[in-house]
Parts: sequence; C-alpha cells; structure tokens
Amino acid sequence: MNPSTETFQDLLGQLSKLTLRDERRLRRKLDAADAIEDPAKRDAALTALAGLADEIAAGAARVERRRAAIGEIGYPEELPVTARREEIAAAIAEHQVVIVAGETGSGKTTQLPKICAELGRGVRGLIGHTQPRRLAARTVAERIAAELRVELGGAVGYAVRHTDRVSDDTRIKVMTDGILLAEIGRSPMLLGYDTIIIDEAHERSLNIDFLMGYLTRLLPQRPELKVIITSATIDSEKFAAHFDNAPIIEVTGRTYPVELRYRPMRDPDRKIDLDQIDAVCEAVDELVTEGPGDILAFFSGEREIRDAAEALRGRKLANTEVVPLFARLSAADQHKVFSPHPGRRIVLATNVAETSLTVPGVRYVIDTGTARISRFSNRTKVQRLPIEPISQASANQRAGRCGRVADGICIRLYTEADFDSRPAYTDPEILRTNLAAVLLRMISLGLGDIAAFPFLDPPDNRAVTAGLQLLEELGALRDGESNRLTKIGRSLARFPVDPRFGRMLLEADRNGCLGEAVIIVAGLSIQDPREEPPDRREAARAQHARFADPNSDFVSLLNLWNYLAELRGQLSGSAFRRRCGKEFLHHLRIREWEDLVSQLRRACTELGLGPGKPNAEPDPDRLHASLLAGLLSHIGLYDGTKREYAGARNTRFAIAPGSTLFRKSPRWVAAAELVETSRLWGRVAARIQPEWIEPLAEHLVKRQYSEPHWSRKRAAVLGHERVTLYGVPIVTQREVNYARVDPAVARDLFIR
Repeated sequence: MNPSTETFQDLLGQLSKLTLRDERRLRRKLDAADAIEDPAKRDAALTALAGLADEIAAGAARVERRRAAIGEIGYPEELPVTARREEIAAAIAEHQVVIVAGETGSGKTTQLPKICAELGRGVRGLIGHTQPRRLAARTVAERIAAELRVELGGAVGYAVRHTDRVSDDTRIKVMTDGILLAEIGRSPMLLGYDTIIIDEAHERSLNIDFLMGYLTRLLPQRPELKVIITSATIDSEKFAAHFDNAPIIEVTGRTYPVELRYRPMRDPDRKIDLDQIDAVCEAVDELVTEGPGDILAFFSGEREIRDAAEALRGRKLANTEVVPLFARLSAADQHKVFSPHPGRRIVLATNVAETSLTVPGVRYVIDTGTARISRFSNRTKVQRLPIEPISQASANQRAGRCGRVADGICIRLYTEADFDSRPAYTDPEILRTNLAAVLLRMISLGLGDIAAFPFLDPPDNRAVTAGLQLLEELGALRDGESNRLTKIGRSLARFPVDPRFGRMLLEADRNGCLGEAVIIVAGLSIQDPREEPPDRREAARAQHARFADPNSDFVSLLNLWNYLAELRGQLSGSAFRRRCGKEFLHHLRIREWEDLVSQLRRACTELGLGPGKPNAEPDPDRLHASLLAGLLSHIGLYDGTKREYAGARNTRFAIAPGSTLFRKSPRWVAAAELVETSRLWGRVAARIQPEWIEPLAEHLVKRQYSEPHWSRKRAAVLGHERVTLYGVPIVTQREVNYARVDPAVARDLFIR
C-alpha cells in the first residue's frame, strides 16, 4: 500500500469523529479524489488531501467540546415522564420513530431532550426540538438550560424569527417549526440534526403536517436520524400509523379533580347580558371567594387581554397582581408569569398557555370559549383569522390547566349546551387553509408535488387544481411550470395573508397606495363589523350610510376606518365600546381589524415594503387598480338584456343588495367575493375601468384578430383585435397593425 493510499484510509477512518455535516462534506472530497482513474493523478490528489488532517482534527475537537457541554443530567421526580424515563430511552434507542403521548404538564416537553442527550444524541448533530410558537420556544429553552445548569446559548440554544442563540457547543436547539421548515430549503437532508423532536403535534398546524410528511420521506435516507413525536392523546394512533406503526408511550399528566362551572355571558331566561370584560370580572370575583391560588384567563387576542387587564387593575383587588401573557410581549414581561410572587396572580393569556406552556401555581381557570383560528372561507375564497368558538378538546385542555397543583375550578363563559354542540377537535390546518397558500408554501420550500406528498390528511384533488389556477392568475408561477415561482410568487410566499390579498398589497406598493390597501385588505379578512339587527335594520343602515362611497364598497371600508380612528382618539376604551354598540358597530371585530392592520404593517416592513400612513387624499384609480390585481377572476361586464354581470368562466352574477352599487349597474365592476345563495352575488364591489385589466392580466388574456384591411389613412394593413379574460371581452374592436400578427397576409394585401 503506497503512502497516499494509507493517508486516504487514515483520513476516511477519522470522519466518524466529526459532525454528520462535516463528515458528508469531507467524504465527498475524499471519494472524488479516490475515483480518479489515472494512478499518478489519483495519488497526487490523495497526497494533496493530506492537509485535511488538520481540518479533521479541529472538527473532532469541536465535537468533543459539544459532548462535554452537558454534565450530569437529573430529572424532577414529581414529573410523570420521569417514571417512564428508562422505557422512553429504550424505545428511542431501538426505534427510529417514537410517539410520546400525554397531556400538558406531564413534563415531556422539557425532559425528552434531556433523555436524548443522556443517550448520547446531540453530539454529531443537534437535538432539534420544535415548538408551534415563538414564546414557547424561548421559554422551553430557558427551562431546559436552567435544569441542566448551563448558559442559554451554550449547550442549550434556541432560534426564532430574527433571533438565533445557537453556538458550536449547542447540543439541544429549541426552535419554532417554521425555522426547521426553512432549513429544509437550505439543507434537504437536515444533516445538522441527529434527533428531531416535533412537540405538540396534535395542534396539526400546516408546519407540523409539512414536517411530518417530509420526515417520512427523509427517514429511509437517514437511518441514523431519530424522530420523536409528542402529542396529547387525541391523535397518537394516527401519528403512529403514519410512521409505519411506530411505538406509542403514554405518559399520564398530573391531575387533580376540576369542577366545571358554566356562567354564560348571555342568558335571556336570567336576564343576563354581559360583555366579555364584565363577565371575566364577575368570574374573578366569584373565584376570589374560593380561597388562595392563581387564576388563568384565556382570551382570543392581545387587545382583549389589554382591555381586561385595565378593567381588573381598576378594581384594585387586594394583594393581587394582573399579568398579561401573549407572544408580542417583551421577554422580561413574559418572564413575570414564571417568577415567584407573593399574594394572588391573575394571568391573562392567549391560547399559547393552552398547550405550549405550563403556567405554574394555577388553581382556577376562566375560559372565554373563543380563539383566533386561521380558516379559509370557501364562500369568500379568502384566508381569515376569525375569532370563533374553540373545540371541545381545546376547552378540556384549558380546564386541565387548573388541575396541576390542587383541586381546581374552571368557569366557562358559555353554556353547557354550547359546549356539547361544539366539534370534538379543531380541524387540521390543511383542511381549513386555502390550497393556493399551501401550494405556494410547498413550492417555496421545494417540497415537490402536493399529490405525491405524504400528508396525514391529503387535500382533495379538485381543490389542488383550483389552487394552482389561482396561483397562475396571480402571476406566482413561471409559464408552464407548476413547481417554480416567479419574483411575485416568492414575495407572496412570505406574506401571512391569502395570496389574493398579498398580490393586492404588492401592486399597491408599486402604485404608492399601500397604506390604504393594508386597511382594506385587513377589513376584507374579518367579519364585517357593521351589524344589522333584524329588529333595527333601518336604524343600523342609517348609521352605516355615513360611510358609504357611491362608487366603491372598498372605499366605504376606508371611510369607516378613518371614522373609527378619529373616534378612538377622542374617547376612553369603555366609552368607545359604548359608542360602537350605539352605532351598530361590533366592537370585537373592530379590535380584530386593528390587530390585523398592525400585523400586515409589520409584515410589509419585513418584506421591504413601505406601508406608512394612508395618503391624505387617496387616488381612487390607483387604489382600485391595485386591488384589481388580486381580483382578476372576479370582474364583471354588465349585460343590460339580462340585467346581470357576465363574469369569468361563464359565470353570471348580480351585485349584492348590501352594496352601494346595488341598482346602479355600472358597466364594469370587480367584487371581493362571489357568493352563491339563491343566485350568485358579488359582494363588496367597486366600479372599475376596463383599461386597468389588460396590463395586469397579460399572462392570462386571449387575443383574436380579424378583418385585415388596407388603410389609406395609415398607409398600413390594419386588423381588429379582440381581447378576452376568462371569456369576458375586455377589448372588442381595437385597430392594430396586422403586419405584427400575420406578416404574410399583410404583405399580400399591401401588394394588392
């Protein structure tokens, strides 16, 4: 054996001391040199690689530092998962995939990464631990680091959007599931990890379903990779079947009896009609008399929490601290929930405290019964984030939060009959999401064909086709390619809204009216805040008529927003709520609208767009041309003979009675939604100009040419052009130079 061959074999033997990523990279270099057929050139190449010895030694030293970063590992005896630790460790060692099922509070989130580290995982690759929310990712990492007595950012790190505290010494990396998904695009084999824990998988977010589908494909290519799925008990059998009947280990949570009390906000029989804030305050008064212990109240959003906090602090309850908990709080404010404290604490939280975090010391729960749940409306064809009743499973999760330290009491601000009528589980996000958005996400992540992707709940093929058609309409796909995005598509993939609305915002930025478009898009994404009670319909319509624009329901929304902003600046919170009720405006939906505007403004800033403030004098033409970019299949041309609009793909619709355009019949309109009830109605409509359509729909229009003829006046052969979009004629008799259409015919006519 010559020296170069000895060097090659020696280097090859050292690779197992490196990280998986370094081993793969250096093995390719060595294999490439070894594959050279010419013996002299091969020996020269192998000899040149001898310099890799220093790089391998440095890499091996880094691995050893990482191995030593975690010392002796202990486990809290009071946690149920500790009693099953040896069984879990044995299952992980023996199987590539393990399902750990158990209710929140069993300790699986904090202890599973430690069990993996004790098995020697997290050395050649990281132990990746995903969480559905940023707040949970950071707090879980802090808790694990504290239990292992290491600095955060050292052996235990975390990564969320805009924050990455991971170092060369990190063995356990806690992150949002979105961070891991983004890494797939950069490193499809995920060689940075030797273990992946998907936590809270029962939430069935789109990210979680993507990850589980992707991992089923990846596992055969990465036999050394271990995957652990944690879930509440509701979906564990389904997960096990998805991963070829992986073993399930059930860990029972610590529970004490929980008494359920139903205190509905509205009860006509008992003449009770409270708003949410007053109902929460009454529930707190009731629980305070039950003895010491902290109270955890669940709300659907940040603004409701702020209103409740203001109301409760105003009551000046003795020896009581009111602490909010939601994702956008500063880290210091979030930590207050977990710090020791004298007296009683009332924690006001979103559903982040339902499954992702265990708030210590809670003996009482107040459940408002609602949450923001992202949902695609087949009726409106847009993605919304409505406040809606939670499922029975979520309600039970909430109630279970007060049975951790002693007997608990859960007050539900709705009736028992209401609870019984709710769905058992929240639908998986893929079944309540616009498939255009799902396809956009899959293509941007390089996940391949949706029809072949191993989803737990595959979507309907017809819905997939409709999703692809919409992406084509929005200009998100390259011509003739269903798996490659245009520049517009890449931008839409980064927007947290329905692709139609994202397209409107991109065009509005180009036209200098993004400030107005953000307000309108947010208003279209929520349920209309203008209420019309059946017994007071005329009075409500008289109030709402103040905001109406004669040519556009979109501008009417903008007028309403401007009025509310002025009112908000003049009145206190409670006075504003009362005024809204008096003027038939739904206060909670207005808050939802305000929240969504804030979210969209942040998203625009992250994308490098400049939403700024709305223009003092909006240009209606620029604004509507921008909105039209997302509504190309929602245009209509008035047919006077049938007194209705000819729409895309042979649809026929009428303007809905609630529109300011009802009975006006402008020649051209665009509608935000087409809704079929007794007939097809166009809701939220505006008058448009046909010349706006063609520049936006160049990739969709069909052109027909006819009647070539010689024009003495123009000294050229001319013809007539007809341009249609989805069958709707947007240009009928436009004269064009026929030489560009058919040079041979034009030449023949010229000669004649």
